[in-house]
Amino acid sequence: MLNLENKVIAITGSSSGIGEATARLLAQKGLRVVLGARRTDRLEAIASQIRDKGGIAEYRALDVTNLDEMQAFVDFAKNKFGRLDVMVNNAGVMPLSKLEVLKIDEWNRTIDVNIRGVLHGIAAALPIFKQQQSGQFINLSSIGGHSVYPTAAVYCATKFAVRAISEGLRQESTDIRVTIISPGVTESELPNTITDAEAAQWVEGFREAIISPDAIARAIAFAIEQPDGVDVSEIIVRPTASA
Repeated sequence: MLNLENKVIAITGSSSGIGEATARLLAQKGLRVVLGARRTDRLEAIASQIRDKGGIAEYRALDVTNLDEMQAFVDFAKNKFGRLDVMVNNAGVMPLSKLEVLKIDEWNRTIDVNIRGVLHGIAAALPIFKQQQSGQFINLSSIGGHSVYPTAAVYCATKFAVRAISEGLRQESTDIRVTIISPGVTESELPNTITDAEAAQWVEGFREAIISPDAIARAIAFAIEQPDGVDVSEIIVRPTASA
C-alpha cells in the first residue's frame, strides 16, 4: 500500500480497457478515482460498481480534444477532493490505414486525441501540481512509440510524440513525477476505431498474442506507489510471446 492510499487520481478514457481496469484496481487499493470519458453511461456503471465494493469514485463527461472540458474535468477532481495527485492521460484512438489510402480525417482525429489530448491533460493539471509542489503524470504511449509498423505510421507518430512530450516535461520538473507506460498488444476497444479493411485484417494477426488491461493497471499502480523522490520514467508491458 506504499504511497497509494487516499491519493486522488484522474483518468481519461476510463469507460473501457486500460482506463477502466486502472480505475477499478486503484480504487480497490484505496485511491480516490475520478473517471472521464465521453460515454457517461459507462462511467456511471463503473463508478457505481466501484462504490458497491467500498471504493471512492466520481465521474464526469470528457472529450480530451476540448481544452475547456479537460480543465473542467481536472477542476472537478480537485474541487471534490481538495487536491489532485495523479493525472493519467490514457484516452486514445487507433484508426490504422496505409498512408496511400489518404484517410486524412482519421489522421487528424488521431493527432487530436493522442497528442492534443495529452497536452490538454498536462495544461489542466500542471498548475495544480506546481502549486502543490507535488504530483504525477502518467502518459500512455505504446510499443508503437518505439517501433513503426505498416498501416500505423500516424498512430506510431503520435505515440512517439507522447514519449517526447513526457520526457521533456520530466526534464523540466524537479518536484513532479512523469511516467510513460508503453503497452504491447492489450485487450481494448482500440481496434474498433479501424475503418480500413486491410488494416483491420493485419491487426487481427498482430493480436494473436494479447494481454489483459489489468496488466497495464498493475504497472500504473507500481509507478504511483514508489516514494515521492523516485520517478519511474517508463515501463514497457507486453505479451511474453511478442516478437
